Amino acid sequence: MDFKAATDILTRRITADDIAEAAGVSVSSIARARLDLSSSAYRSPPETWKAAVVALARERCSELQQLLSGLE
Repeated sequence: MDFKAATDILTRRITADDIAEAAGVSVSSIARARLDLSSSAYRSPPETWKAAVVALARERCSELQQLLSGLE
């Protein structure tokens, strides 16, 4: 693995698009749920948010574990 490939993996971010896809909702729903509670545009997070975040976190952990294995 070269420097660029390793640093591409290391610096990959999970985006609102990723969360929306995993939760099965629109990006707008995620954006509004992330607003301050006092905002008039605030909406409650989708019911599926926790499972979506867990799945994304597990996936990210797996990517980083693979990176570590490839570099050690």
